[in-house]
Amino acid sequence: MRLSARVDYALRAAAELAAAGAGPTTVGELAKEQDMPPKYLENILLQMRRAGLVRGQRGPEGGYVLARPAAEISLADVIRAVDGPLANVRGERPEHVGYRGPAESLQQVWIALRATERSILEEVTLEQVAGGALPERVRQLAADPAAWD
Repeated sequence: MRLSARVDYALRAAAELAAAGAGPTTVGELAKEQDMPPKYLENILLQMRRAGLVRGQRGPEGGYVLARPAAEISLADVIRAVDGPLANVRGERPEHVGYRGPAESLQQVWIALRATERSILEEVTLEQVAGGALPERVRQLAADPAAWD
């Protein structure tokens, strides 16, 4: 699985917003905390706002806040907001890609990969990431030394 810089920045910014609670956080503060380019981050936050994940507040006390409780926003929600579907093949959904002959089984592999990604990314919420309390299944998978290779 490849995560773009856009997805990485979106997830890191979302985790910061989850940790901040109800108070707004400026793009500058988010960018500084996570060492990200502010202009690039602003574009990412606009995408997240269009997807209904964050709200912007104007004025001297302005900034961004999560639009829903952090416990209700999964990592998959954030990824889809800034990068589209979780798994695709050449920009297509795996079920729309056809293979022939010996490669025919690849479609099932891509669909299984997407299902596995979903099972983790839809389970983990911003609240869990920000609080460092990941689901047991995720912690077990990450604790396996083979996962780090």
